[in-house]
Amino acid sequence: MSDSRLSSKISWDYESTTMAKKVKNRIIIVRLVSMAMTGFFYTMRRPRTSSPMGLLKYDPIVRKKVLFLETKKRNR
Repeated sequence: MSDSRLSSKISWDYESTTMAKKVKNRIIIVRLVSMAMTGFFYTMRRPRTSSPMGLLKYDPIVRKKVLFLETKKRNR
C-alpha cells in the first residue's frame, strides 16, 4: 500500500473546523489583602458570579481585626 493513496483519501477542511470554547470554573481563587498595609493576606474561594469580597479578619502583624479586600490570585 502506498501512503500517497491513503493521504489523498483523507482531506481535512481546516478553515471550517473550530475548537470548542474553554469552560470557565464556577469557583475562583481570590487573595484577600490586609488594608493595614502589612502585606498579610488570606486565600479564599468564592463563586465567580458573586460580588468581590471584603471581610473583617484578624491580622497577626498588627494584632487587630482589619479590613481585607479582594484581589485576584495570580497564577505562576
